Amino acid sequence: MEENRISYHESVRRAYRRIKEHGITNIWDRYEAQGLGGDPDKRCPFCMGGMRCDLCSNGPCRADAAKDKRGVCGITADGMAMRMMALRNVLGASTYHYHTEQTVKTLRATAMRKTPFSIAEPGKLREFAARLGVDVSGSDAEVALRLCDFCEADFNRKADQPSLIVEALSTPDRRDVWKKLGMFPGGIYGEMMRVTSSCLTNVDGYYASLAVKAMRMGIAMAYQSQLVNEYCQDVLFGIPRPHPMRVNLGVLDPDYVNALPNGHEPFLGFAMIQLARRPEWQEKARAAGAKGLRVIASIETGQEMIQRWTMDEAFHGFVGNWIMQEAVLSSGCVDLFAADMNCSMPIDPIYAERYRFKLIPVSDLVAFEGITERLDYEPESAEEQAARLLEMAIENFKERRKLVEPMTGQPAGEAVVGFSTESILEALGGTLDPLLDAIKEGTVRGVAGLVSCTTLRDTGQDVHSVAVAKELIGRDILVLSMGCGNAAMQLSGLCLPEAAELAGPGLRSMCQKMAIPPVLSYGTCTDTGRLADLLAAVSSALGGVPIPDLPVVAVAPEYMEQKATIDAVFALALGLYTYVNPVPTVTGAPRLVELLTSGCRDLTGGQLHLEKDPVEAAENMLAHIEEKRKGLGI
Repeated sequence: MEENRISYHESVRRAYRRIKEHGITNIWDRYEAQGLGGDPDKRCPFCMGGMRCDLCSNGPCRADAAKDKRGVCGITADGMAMRMMALRNVLGASTYHYHTEQTVKTLRATAMRKTPFSIAEPGKLREFAARLGVDVSGSDAEVALRLCDFCEADFNRKADQPSLIVEALSTPDRRDVWKKLGMFPGGIYGEMMRVTSSCLTNVDGYYASLAVKAMRMGIAMAYQSQLVNEYCQDVLFGIPRPHPMRVNLGVLDPDYVNALPNGHEPFLGFAMIQLARRPEWQEKARAAGAKGLRVIASIETGQEMIQRWTMDEAFHGFVGNWIMQEAVLSSGCVDLFAADMNCSMPIDPIYAERYRFKLIPVSDLVAFEGITERLDYEPESAEEQAARLLEMAIENFKERRKLVEPMTGQPAGEAVVGFSTESILEALGGTLDPLLDAIKEGTVRGVAGLVSCTTLRDTGQDVHSVAVAKELIGRDILVLSMGCGNAAMQLSGLCLPEAAELAGPGLRSMCQKMAIPPVLSYGTCTDTGRLADLLAAVSSALGGVPIPDLPVVAVAPEYMEQKATIDAVFALALGLYTYVNPVPTVTGAPRLVELLTSGCRDLTGGQLHLEKDPVEAAENMLAHIEEKRKGLGI
């Protein structure tokens, strides 16, 4: 593939050239091989349009809306496309909620003094519990246990029993709309079962009905899974606050023992850092011939970690997002790759064998062909498990250093990370007024919540995300970045105060005055719920302005997998203008496309926008923001 189709980052392009020299299979060549007719992006037109189904033995079937060609059961192209989208949504919601289950389980065990963790933010614990109507009397541990009980009970409410969490955390205007449309959810488990059951052959083939069910599940997911997850992690590990962090492949030094927790759950990563910061563990690494022991953050587990804890010699930095995984593993610097519940690639065992590192699944969800050794996370055993992982890394060092030629000279930059609703308020003096005043005065035209993965479709890794972000800040739109797309912002330098030079004059002046970047590193894909809560705070501060009337947009420049689809569906339910790229596999379903891109605006206020060109996309987002500003009289 051409250089610009590999990655935005030179570090990754260099790693790709090394992998090619070593003759190792890699994501870029595998992507290109999937293409048709010499075009790496071309695939089966029925698959690309969403008009195919293989759920029953009468299929596989193909549909054609223009000819009214239907599946054997009679389902239309619109029904096919939305049904498959709903199933993707279930996959995304269930994986988000698995993480939440583990977080609540960890908080419960911590409150019972059975983990190496502590309640780091008792104020956040009590504030969040009070918002949910949980009794906050007694000790922190007692409040934490009551909060866990409350959340787990709400997760298990039937689909026809309205969620108390959603009732407590959503805005009045959203509650009214959702109840009117039959979209106010019950418990997340009931909602996932309802959508999954609806997708069975000959149950619900009506695209509009399935879309409403998917949005309803998305609402349950955002408040019950994402918000509960992130706020309980704040309670355990600290509220994100701004600080610098080393980033990119140059954080990997072959002369150190390097342990990489990877995936989406930070529990064992934090436990490893706690141990690695102890002198005796550094001495163990030196005794093995290394200069020391380092924990290196990777992918979304890494984002959870770097947003909350500051860097030092033991917690040295962050490598990047999921497409960089093979670049990281081929560096010859990795001793341990601990794979938790998301974003560890099936190809990893080949890299473990070639580059001599320990590949250890640490979640019962994760399995690799040929890998038999595992250490599934249990909160009560977290310290012992972290110790065993670090021992594996140290034991691996000598062989890896002897047998593998490392890649050196890779760049390492810095990014300012750790923005959250609380830290933004702290930076603004405890109130949203300075930001709202900047928006009212036009210094900042609006806000974009960039919640994205990274993909190779149409462009190289992070290329489109960086281009869209630059176009947005150039139009005086403040960007809050989350997910794997956040790593794109961090590695490209957009999360540095100096990046204000790329912003429009209004945003630039505000950033320079406050010494902040024009792109605020706001967390992981799970922080979509946190963003919804921030918008609720903005709505309240403006006197109850409905969320669809705010000058804000949701941005997914490089969505990739199923969790991203449920994020987008929730954004539509929340009433947001939602920019998505690449074009989803729904283009062969014209009535579904009409519903998502325009019809939904009359229901929830949300609107899906599809556009491959970053300049045109940014112009359309600015036009939407200006329309909302006009509606508010600002």
